[in-house]
Amino acid sequence: MTEGDILLALLPQSEGQRKIRPTLVLRRMPGFGDLLVCGISTQLRHQVGGFDEIVGPSDSDFGTSGLKASSLIRLGYLAALPASSFLGKIGLISSERHQRLLSRLCEHLRPGSKNAT
Repeated sequence: MTEGDILLALLPQSEGQRKIRPTLVLRRMPGFGDLLVCGISTQLRHQVGGFDEIVGPSDSDFGTSGLKASSLIRLGYLAALPASSFLGKIGLISSERHQRLLSRLCEHLRPGSKNAT
């Protein structure tokens, strides 16, 4: 499990249940080695413009992603999960996309960011 991997994980849902969902590994966290991940969804209508990112068949890394349809990488759907939460790797994204997503998230978290809501 490395940064940029797409893993299946048991993610908490809004109703309190856990469901198996694809996630993108953003970073391994210090200390206990939990993984900071963001959720991936096929509900493209939930895209936050300029923040989330769609991966689709026309993208060069779609074939390696393991995703079956155009999908939304949701940077606003974050979780830090222990390794035991993951059921396996299905693919990976390009290092360029991974870096772009990290930069977007870091910019959003930076104090005084124009993108912070």
